[in-house]
Amino acid sequence: MSIWPSISAPGRRIGYARVSTKDQKLRMQRDALNSVACDLIFDDHGVSGTNASRSGLDDMLTELREGDTVVVFKLDRLGRSVLHLADLLVLFQREGIHFCSISEGINTTTPGGKLVYHLFSAFAEFQRDIIAENTIAGLEAARKRGTRLGRPPTLDIETVLAAHRAIQQDGLSVAEAARRIRTNRTTLQRHLGKLDQAVS
Repeated sequence: MSIWPSISAPGRRIGYARVSTKDQKLRMQRDALNSVACDLIFDDHGVSGTNASRSGLDDMLTELREGDTVVVFKLDRLGRSVLHLADLLVLFQREGIHFCSISEGINTTTPGGKLVYHLFSAFAEFQRDIIAENTIAGLEAARKRGTRLGRPPTLDIETVLAAHRAIQQDGLSVAEAARRIRTNRTTLQRHLGKLDQAVS
């Protein structure tokens, strides 16, 4: 008899597991995902949650289609930051993909679970507002102290955050987002790298 609760979910159940170091084991997460009858399981072994590129996660996102349910052992196994997790859940909602977290008992196929998507969507925007306010306040404080700030950034923080939202929530590529804000891919990639470091 499984120690993990059964879940009710339509369509395919797509599991995802991650451990941060090569010394850690995926077995407990895999056992839990198998116990709820996942059809496919993707994993990242020895990959930090702060790593922007995770082959297992990227492969899972490519595999997903409308009606699937993403299943994880715990919430923190999915997102590399709270903002990244929130953006992924917003993306799932827009693509018609359900989400279950075994440990937290989250299941967006249930009426109560659907609220999770709305909460994370609001939280993603809240996080971006805080990042923008803190960045602007920090620059203003530095100016008042007489700190030389060097050349102004080619993109302001609001533009970078808008591009970040389009990539993470709408599924745009970096090149597509760069065209949308009328800059080149390299410039946008540099700014996104700084943003990811700030929120990780």
